[in-house]
Amino acid sequence: MKFETKTIHAGVTPDPTTGAIMTPIFQTSTYVQASPGNHKGFEYSRTQNPTRKVLETNLAALENGKYGISFSSGLAAMDAIMKLLQPGDEIVSTNDLYGGSYRQMRQVYEKFGIKSTFISMADASSIVASLSEKTKLIWIETPTNPTLNIIDIEAICKIAKKKGIWTVVDNTFASPYLQNPLNLGADIVLHSATKYINGHSDVVLGALITNSDELGEKLSFIQNATGAVPGPMDSFLTIRGIKTLHVRVQRACENAAIIANHLQSHPKIKNIFWPGLETHPNHKIAAKQMRMFGAMISFDLHDDTFQAANAILENTHLFALAESLGGVESLIGHPASMTHASIPRQERIAAGLNDSLIRLSVGIENVEDLIADLDRALG
Repeated sequence: MKFETKTIHAGVTPDPTTGAIMTPIFQTSTYVQASPGNHKGFEYSRTQNPTRKVLETNLAALENGKYGISFSSGLAAMDAIMKLLQPGDEIVSTNDLYGGSYRQMRQVYEKFGIKSTFISMADASSIVASLSEKTKLIWIETPTNPTLNIIDIEAICKIAKKKGIWTVVDNTFASPYLQNPLNLGADIVLHSATKYINGHSDVVLGALITNSDELGEKLSFIQNATGAVPGPMDSFLTIRGIKTLHVRVQRACENAAIIANHLQSHPKIKNIFWPGLETHPNHKIAAKQMRMFGAMISFDLHDDTFQAANAILENTHLFALAESLGGVESLIGHPASMTHASIPRQERIAAGLNDSLIRLSVGIENVEDLIADLDRALG
């Protein structure tokens, strides 16, 4: 089954009771049993829910995985991965990643004895020097948030497998339509399904996908044991959003390509970060492991100050100033003061996240209207 067909049909069947083509919202906390342990596959909605089950089956299919496990947010999904580790274990992560991921590693789990090291992964071979006998997990985010660095997933997974280290790929920026890390050797794929997977800015939801029986069993146990599960309404809305994932992402990527090329020549812009540009340092790797180059664009200014950035942020009309990304509407944000404010400034600057850096989540509106909106704000 091809991807576009999977989005609509994988794991989804008409309701056997009514014939409803859309998966029903099973808004229930518990299920009647004929006798203790004699039930229809569902006991309690923290453990299983029919709407959530359809979503998880569909998500697994989109990433070519065996197990899909959903959570109440992307960070709750990350938290489940962190619970696979023990005090004394170490993580090696890219130094350019979502601020919430950094915060969880540093401010939550380091006090439990799980150390995280943040490095550039632009050159996959350079990771070897940071690995030790204590390294149990390599955390990859590609394209990275917010400077759109590209990491060679396959190369790093080969290194990790030789050393018996798990690899996790946060695939949120790409979505399953553009990139499938399990095919490249990753052990676990993480999504903030709030973003492209749902695609309509009306749900907060996270997901993990794996082909490993061991990891699938452990993560499902953690999901039930800690209870950070999405409700049936959020599961339903995400199923509905997935049905248009391919057409939404394709249109957004097409718009982003036009916008990125347009902004390259703007006199106020110092650097533009988008993997589809041939000047991007790892453009060839992006072309190898992604189907298109994504709809996220970042740029910084010659006047590298918050004030200069703010003059733009306050003056767009179609690009809404808001956190998050991946919806049908275009968004604009200032990572240093919004999504990445939890990262110390010195570390942030070292990773290329300057004070004037602006991040765009390009939506599916008319691209001429979007360009006009940016030109007005930049002017």
